[in-house]
Amino acid sequence: MRIEVYNRKEYRDGRINRLMDSFSRHEGIELEDMKIVDVYVVENIPLQDKKIAAEIFSDSVVQDTLIDEFYAAKGVFNWDILIEIGYKPRVTDPVALTARDALKNYFKRLFPGNASVRYAVQYLFRVKEKDKENTEEIIGKLLPALHNKLIEKAVVIKYPDWNGKKLIFKREALSPSPDEPSVEVFDIAKMNKEELKELSKKRLLALTVDEMCAIQDYFLSPETKKIRSAMGITNALTDVELEMIAQTWSEHCKHKIFNAVIDYDDGVNKRRINSLFKTFIAETTEEVSKRRDYLRSVFDDNSGVIQFDEETLLCFKVETHNSPSALDPYGGAITGIVGVNRDIMGTGKGARPIFNTNVLCFGYPETPDFEVPEGLFHPRKVMEGVHRGIVDGGNQSGIPIAGGAFLFDESFLGKPLVFCGTGGILPSKINGENAWVKHIDPGDLAVMVGGRIGKDGIHGATFSSLALDEESPSSAVQIGDPITQKKMLDFLIEARDLGLYKGITDNGAGGLSSSLGEMAELSGGVEIYLDKCPLKYRGLKPWEILVSESQERMSLSVSPECVADFLNLAAKRDVEAAVVGKFTDTGHITIYYKDRITGDLSIEFLHRGLPKLRLKAKWKNPGFKPFKAEENADAGIKDDLLKLIADPNAASKEELIRQYDHEVQALSIVKPLTGVGEDAPSDGAVLKPRYDSDRGITVTHGICPRIGEIDTYSMAMCAVDEAVRAHVALGGDPAQMSALDNFCWPDPVVSKENPEGDYRLAQLVRACMGLKDACTSYSLPLISGKDSMKNNTRIGDRMLAVKPTLLISLMGIIPDIHNAMTTDFKRSGDIIFIVGNTNGEMGGSLYSYLKTGKSGNRASGIAPKLNMQLAVKLYNTLYRAIKSGLISSCHDLSDGGLGAAIAESALGGRLGASVFLDGIPGENTDKMENYRLLFCESPSRFLISIDRSKVSDFNILFKNLPFSKIGTVSSDSKVIVRRKGVKVLSITVDEIERAFKSAF
Repeated sequence: MRIEVYNRKEYRDGRINRLMDSFSRHEGIELEDMKIVDVYVVENIPLQDKKIAAEIFSDSVVQDTLIDEFYAAKGVFNWDILIEIGYKPRVTDPVALTARDALKNYFKRLFPGNASVRYAVQYLFRVKEKDKENTEEIIGKLLPALHNKLIEKAVVIKYPDWNGKKLIFKREALSPSPDEPSVEVFDIAKMNKEELKELSKKRLLALTVDEMCAIQDYFLSPETKKIRSAMGITNALTDVELEMIAQTWSEHCKHKIFNAVIDYDDGVNKRRINSLFKTFIAETTEEVSKRRDYLRSVFDDNSGVIQFDEETLLCFKVETHNSPSALDPYGGAITGIVGVNRDIMGTGKGARPIFNTNVLCFGYPETPDFEVPEGLFHPRKVMEGVHRGIVDGGNQSGIPIAGGAFLFDESFLGKPLVFCGTGGILPSKINGENAWVKHIDPGDLAVMVGGRIGKDGIHGATFSSLALDEESPSSAVQIGDPITQKKMLDFLIEARDLGLYKGITDNGAGGLSSSLGEMAELSGGVEIYLDKCPLKYRGLKPWEILVSESQERMSLSVSPECVADFLNLAAKRDVEAAVVGKFTDTGHITIYYKDRITGDLSIEFLHRGLPKLRLKAKWKNPGFKPFKAEENADAGIKDDLLKLIADPNAASKEELIRQYDHEVQALSIVKPLTGVGEDAPSDGAVLKPRYDSDRGITVTHGICPRIGEIDTYSMAMCAVDEAVRAHVALGGDPAQMSALDNFCWPDPVVSKENPEGDYRLAQLVRACMGLKDACTSYSLPLISGKDSMKNNTRIGDRMLAVKPTLLISLMGIIPDIHNAMTTDFKRSGDIIFIVGNTNGEMGGSLYSYLKTGKSGNRASGIAPKLNMQLAVKLYNTLYRAIKSGLISSCHDLSDGGLGAAIAESALGGRLGASVFLDGIPGENTDKMENYRLLFCESPSRFLISIDRSKVSDFNILFKNLPFSKIGTVSSDSKVIVRRKGVKVLSITVDEIERAFKSAF
């Protein structure tokens, strides 16, 4: 049965205007009109009653429904082109799943087990009369804009070819599979190195020859032979074992580069580093924890856990989903969000997500089509797909998007960087025990809950450990289903509070292989029964069941006494749950399929048998010259400011941000947009985690990839400072903050295809050094993090590599949300101050990038440097001033420097400002050019406004610190900047608004 749903003529579908605008702006197609029809193909369900179909599939107030009729044939809408798009077989279809659940709830016991629902979207286009001869050309532009051929099937029909009867979309039946999937074996003992290398390549294992040899040695060892003989299994390696090892040993899961032995040489000093993680991240937190007593669980769980108040814990995690988002922007982003939400759900005894955050890095949206290599999506399409995935993944799960950022650079053309973050909350104690403690004991049952297992997401972990190229697998693509996950979350919180399970973790990269493999370390072993796992369809091979990353799944340890109650509650809450194994203390992971052992691996070998990488890092200072603008640059200050705030990196993202929901759960205090018109940028977010307390949290970030081109040491320090600076600007306490590090790097391992690997590795080492120095100075603990080390894309002979990028995500405490600050000027007559030294460095600044163009040497200039001792004093003093009620508005100075900050604060308040550049604190500022004073991005600076009556108290508080009065807020909606009495800049708030809102 085919059901078509469409909006009545008087109720225009909101998707139409968005798409037509996009086609016009980006594809150059001016359509006369279009219509969208949602299509459901329903099989084996008694749905003859049209009223029932309308009730379930449509909004009867604005929509009509057809059963086994075609809207396209009714003559109501005159169309020229029809395109219908639906997911391919074995790709998760969230809309169809939701529709199936609705039918199941309606029919209850009468619902047949073989019932199925498939979903498609039909687009009907009416072409303008003058373009009817160019129909083929128009189709050639429309189809790529709507259709991802990797995961979707499309049908295209021109009106003259339409016979009014044929079924347009019918999802292909799954190809028949054998009832008894086979297990492949490899006589690894007889393989030479070339054969081992070829085996890794053929199966997309991402394992080196040395790692393959280590596997060979394990299977050749007398102890392994003896154990396997006693179990009655041969010494041949099965595909189940090989795939589990490859997943566990992947760069994505084992962080091989961050744990390598690295010989670092900067031309002056040589140093051997045994694990970047231990040396620069774990040691930092260990040192800082002596000064911070609120840490509860760091680096040991799915997210970092801190104490919020006596009764409450908070947790925070940020993941990347770069490679999947390059293949399918929507699917990659939505699975990134639902995946990191599951990290929170799998922390301790199980936390509840309370906010999402995201930082998204793309190529420039206006990139000409001819500059995009064949085989890659245009960055605009990547951005739109990722953004939609972020919206659907978080908000549809009932989680607010607190904030984030969009960054643009040509280096992100090959692979976007998609950082997805989630914060969560849980009680300090659950059933009398610390909530961050979990148990997995021998004898516990291994239970999988949530979605079923399919082919989607197979080889996701190993795929993410490789460079992207034309042969990247479609099986790595996943589509998340946030509604299924929301049901699972609600069920798990209920089961947690009833004490029905003892331990929990998410099924992330590697699926059951990863989750049960990690949980087995706590108990000492596990038996996995692959044939007991719920599947989306028959025919999956045992190794596919084990490593599939199909979404919406968690693994738990449940005591035998509680399993009946657990399963009954799951059924009551319509969440699928199944016992898929048993935890043991054998020291082994033993895998069964239909009572036959298909794999057995020692936990010691699986988790600690990976050979350490030994790498060389060679640093050579690029030696960039100081930035120098063209002669008479100061004469064009106004034009430069307008261009700067109109650049995609600084411009308003309001059109994108408005599609996020910040209010769900009713926790939001400071939102991403602020001011009189709620359209000026905030420095971050402030949330109120508990309804019965005024204690709040800040969520901020720091990311400075432009500086990394000059020196990644400075980049890391500036990223930390930016996150801390924004936290303080919001009113956060500098003594109560925690951070996450996320490294996204071009391949830092030397190879024939990657001759710069040793330099990229040296950049990574220097970034880690800067991270440690900054965090130690600010007493900022790193509580969790992630790295993504293979962000290269190979297209033919061309290699695209991202800029070295470090994201610092910070969650801090603001003791009283009533002291929260926003960036907008509040009232005419307030005094404007700048706090912190201006040093005039232009390296990595947005201004220098605009002046050097989007090609050529864009890394000119000197990188900003931090005076961390001074910054600590400034931040503590500013926090005291905010807490004392001295400050009206506060804005940190970042992209665009002082000029951009003044423009944004004026826009937020719809007020003007009279500003002078004389006496700005800093060395030699009296000799600096105007553009340098206005647009340099020296760190640790703020623009603040203060009521006149509080200025004297402010002056006393900041005595002996760098600050200066630079102006007054005015009521005339005009920003005027002078120096030595001469007007440097005059611009209206309306001009600022037009430029600021022009990019999107």
